Amino acid sequence: MPDKLHLSESEWRERLSPEQYMILRQKGTERAFTGKYEKNKQAGLYACAGCGLPLFESDAKYDSGSGWPSFTAPAAPDAVEAHRDVSHGMIRTEVVCARCEGHLGHVFPDGPGPDGLRYCINSASLDFKPEGEGA
Repeated sequence: MPDKLHLSESEWRERLSPEQYMILRQKGTERAFTGKYEKNKQAGLYACAGCGLPLFESDAKYDSGSGWPSFTAPAAPDAVEAHRDVSHGMIRTEVVCARCEGHLGHVFPDGPGPDGLRYCINSASLDFKPEGEGA
């Protein structure tokens, strides 16, 4: 389990862009098909935009047709945490970064991988590191 990162709201605002702050700290979402990594097919590692924790590997990414980057599994079992989300009149499972507790997106039981999960993640909550560049 990674050590937790706790910052004040002003420190988060300094560290993140307004869109990243809205998603990571206020549990917002980007519009479908608008995120910079939705169509990314490069090999590499997706890390948390808030704290840099490695979250997802490119070989777990697939095109779900949902409009957001989708992954079959996190890079490590303890990289993300799941929480029940009953906002917006729905029952879903929220996914947050295990280190900074930033909102990443949601996980659904309709994925193609061995566990049948689809991690539907906001591009703005991620930083992509291409293979060979520290990934």
